[in-house]
Formats: sequence, C-alpha cells, structure tokens
Amino acid sequence: MLRLIVAALAAALMLFGRAALAAPADELRALLEGGRSAEAYALGRNHPEELGKPDFDFYYGIAAVDSGHAGEGVLALERYIIRFPDNDRARLELARGYFVLGELVRAREEFETVSRKNPPPAVQATIDRFMDSIRAQETRYSTTATGYVEIGGGYDSNVNSGVGNPIVTVPTLGTVQLSQNGVKSGSSFLHLGAGGQVSHPIAPGVALLAGVAAEGKLHSDSFDQQFDQTGVSGYGGASYLKDKNLYRATLAVSSLYVDYNRFRDTSALGGEWHHQLDEFNTLSLFGQYARLEYPAQAVRDADFYGIGAGWRRAFVGRMQPVFQLQALYGQEKNDASPVRDDLSRDIYTVRGGLSLTPAPQWGVSGGLTYTKSRFQGLDPLFTATRDDDYYGLELGASYRLTKKITLRGDYQRSDNRSNIVLYGYKRDVITLRARYEF
Repeated sequence: MLRLIVAALAAALMLFGRAALAAPADELRALLEGGRSAEAYALGRNHPEELGKPDFDFYYGIAAVDSGHAGEGVLALERYIIRFPDNDRARLELARGYFVLGELVRAREEFETVSRKNPPPAVQATIDRFMDSIRAQETRYSTTATGYVEIGGGYDSNVNSGVGNPIVTVPTLGTVQLSQNGVKSGSSFLHLGAGGQVSHPIAPGVALLAGVAAEGKLHSDSFDQQFDQTGVSGYGGASYLKDKNLYRATLAVSSLYVDYNRFRDTSALGGEWHHQLDEFNTLSLFGQYARLEYPAQAVRDADFYGIGAGWRRAFVGRMQPVFQLQALYGQEKNDASPVRDDLSRDIYTVRGGLSLTPAPQWGVSGGLTYTKSRFQGLDPLFTATRDDDYYGLELGASYRLTKKITLRGDYQRSDNRSNIVLYGYKRDVITLRARYEF
C-alpha cells in the first residue's frame, strides 16, 4: 500500500513539475492572445532560465518584437527557426523583427520564403504591405520611379463654398440679395488624376527627388460647371538620411484652374526635419515660404510664411494604429499696391489623425482639423475685421483589390464660421475612386 502511495505521489510531482516547466510559455501565449505584449515581454524577462526552450523562445520572441525590443525578439526567433525551419508563422515573425531593425535584405528573404509557399490571402496581403514598405525604403540605395492614374466620382454639397441664405445685410449697402454665384450650390462630379515620382540616390543617405501630378474635378450640373477645377503641380528636391534623422528640402510649383481659366499660381520652398525617437515615435519640424499669385485678381497676390511641428506615434495592436498630430502657424501677407490689410492674416492650425488596419487589405482613417484665421484690417464692405474659425472632419476607407489596384472612399465635412456672414459656409463632399499604381 505504501508503495502505491509513494508511486502516486511521485507521479503527481512529475506532472506538477512538467506543468510548472511549461507554465511560462503558456502564460506568454495567453498574454499575447489577449493583446498584452508588453506584459508578456516583462514576464519573459523574469524567466531567463527558459531561454532556449522552443515554445518559450517562440512566444517570447513575438512579445519582444511587439513591445519594442526587436533585437531580443530576433535572437529568440532565430533559435526557434533553427529547430523548426518549416514553421511559417515563426518565419513571418522573424521577418517582421528584421524589418523593425532595418535589416531589409534579411526581412525580404524571409517574407519571400513564406510567399513562395502560397499562403492564405490574408497572410499574403500582410506580406505585400511589408514588401511595399521595404521597396519604399530601398529607394535610398537605387533609382526608383512610381506612378498612378485614378478615376472616381462623388457629390459636393457646396461646390462654390457659398452661403446658405442669399439675403445678407451689408453695413455700407443695406440689405442685398447675392447673385446665384455666391449662394450654396450642390452637384455630382467626376474626378480624374494622375502622377508620378522618382528618387535617385547620389551618395550614402543622399537622394534627389522629383514628382508631378495632375487632377480634375468636373461637375455634372450645368450651372456648377463654371466651378470646374483642374490643377497641375510639380516638385524637385533632395533628402538626406543619417542615423535617426531625415532632412528634406523641396521646391514646388503649381497652378489651379477654375472653369479652365488660370486662377492661382503657387511657388513654394520648404524644408523638413524628421527625428525617430524610437521604434514607435517620430518628431518633425518644418517650414515653408510660398508665393501666391492670382492672374485675374492681382490685388490678392501674397507671400506666405509658415512653420510647424508634428508627432507620429505607432502603437502595437491588432489593427496597427498610427496617430499623428500637427500644429502650424502661418502668415499670409498681401503685397498689393496699396497693401490690402483686410486680405492679410495670421493662421493657426491644429490637426489630429488616426489610421487603422482592421483587416488584411483594408485601411481606415479619420482626422480633425481646426484653423483660426485672424485678418489684419477692416473689410471695406462690412467695416469689421474678419475673424474665421474653420472645423474640418475627414473619414476614409480603402481596400486593396490587387497589388496595383486600390479602391477608396472619402467623406469630408467643412464648417467655416466667420464674424462676417458672407464668408461662413458648410460643405460635405463624398468621393469614391479607384487607383492603379505602376
């Protein structure tokens, strides 16, 4: 009887010991499945004696990459792959770790190894996204050129940014009725666009940049066709990448046409600095000078000076959220003769945006914008200094139909509130479009 009890106790202790040995890996897996990567990494750090055990290395490697410790994660996953080279999940996680570390050649090799095995569409879509990013980063080493064409359509509730009520009171004139051109008018429209860009490296970390774009917004309503817009633009510049800093300087020109008549020409000189704090945070500073010329209304010609700062934060999560915040200050200085102070203004802008990847091939985004415009002189008609508050909402969703074709839908809400009734308006624009990239 005693022998049976001892044997049973020994068996129980053996089972308990095995469970205890397996517990850290099981706990890591449970935390990862619950989206708690940072906790999983911290737990793994407390069990260095488990390193080298396949199950532990696998889950610890994933947790380390997810929580911003890609170097440790790659080492653990490499140990696992040596023993289980046919585990595609582990190879994908290893490729992701290489990508985060900036080892693009090794990341590409691992992604291509899995891709050759014809993985499920969802997995292939994830691989494609990483490969696109790798190709974009490889532009620093070889000349690359890309282009696109797109077509779409939608509805604009206020084509001319007009007021809702045609009857307004003007202090210098009394009550007047605005012409139809100044009153809110809605129309469906056709959207066309095309563009391209090229990057040519000339030294380690240094590249020359250039690009062109053209687009058109053509309204279906016969009255609103006078507000048809077409635009062409181009830019050239250079970028310099060193360690965690990216510097970029560009010279850009553009022309906007309304009803096929040249409305505004813009020439701009800009500079940017982006600093990567860590794997998830990037700070940026930028400045711009622009010359604005209105061929048919020279009295509106102006110089624009602007500075700004931004913050980009990527988060670890199933939907790969990325948050961006920008703050800008600008001055638009009228240079007519004599100067029109009522057309000069100080501009303060704050923007925030969030993008998500809820499923393979899908992307969604949203953004909010607030702009304060303080004009410098009395409006000659309303005998008041104009003061505007602009509120903007942007929502978008995209679906990657194939590697080259993307479908996208966008909604934009604009609400400009002014102390001068003539400049207040509300506007809703819905656009659906398809883009082909080459």
